[in-house]
Amino acid sequence: MAQDTIVWISGATQGLGSGLAATVPFENARVINLSLYPHSTLESLYFDLTEPSTWEAVGEHFRETLRDFTGKRAIFIHNAIVHGLGYVTEVDRAAYQMEFVANALAPLILGDMFLSAVGEGYESGLAMITSAGARSPFEGHSAYCAAKAAVEMWVRTVRREFKRRGKKTWVVGIRPGFVDTPSTRAEAELPADVYPLGPQMAKQLASREAVMTPEEAARGIWAMLPPKGDDSILLQGEMVVVS
Repeated sequence: MAQDTIVWISGATQGLGSGLAATVPFENARVINLSLYPHSTLESLYFDLTEPSTWEAVGEHFRETLRDFTGKRAIFIHNAIVHGLGYVTEVDRAAYQMEFVANALAPLILGDMFLSAVGEGYESGLAMITSAGARSPFEGHSAYCAAKAAVEMWVRTVRREFKRRGKKTWVVGIRPGFVDTPSTRAEAELPADVYPLGPQMAKQLASREAVMTPEEAARGIWAMLPPKGDDSILLQGEMVVVS
């Protein structure tokens, strides 16, 4: 039986991406992990956020898969990120550059590749996982915050362009809230002089206030899709509840 839904999720091997893959709400779905690492059970396609030479294989996969697609829906959720931390002028310049490539340039290019590949006759949508860091300056995360702000502005602009062109594909950014992942816990262990938000994150993890597991956050995200209103950026919660 042909699968009537195709879902690509970048970074589906851990954290929120793993939760999204585990909670796909469509019974007859082909779920594809885009990642450095293969998923234990899902179809996987290798790509590296920091290596633009690997991105074209993803674009070709979009095109080949959707060229003769006759199913109900095709969705791409871009979730993968590269974690960097450090104060401006104090971080390795090459690593800082690669963080921008991975978290700002890669999402836009991959998004364009997917949007160029989708056809008519079925639901198609692109969700960019973003962050409260797009609007709130997290010290130590200048590249991350700037990248997420860029992604959100790209989403807003593309939505306007599609509306003007009469295109039906939905495009949306989603701030998932405070999700309990290995990377979140690692940052929560950092002292305030290294990452000022670290101690507050540790308190929030301990209290469990507004903290979600990857699966809980993922179910909330899937419940938002396809987007119902005119908002370009959907909010499931803020990253940290500051006391």
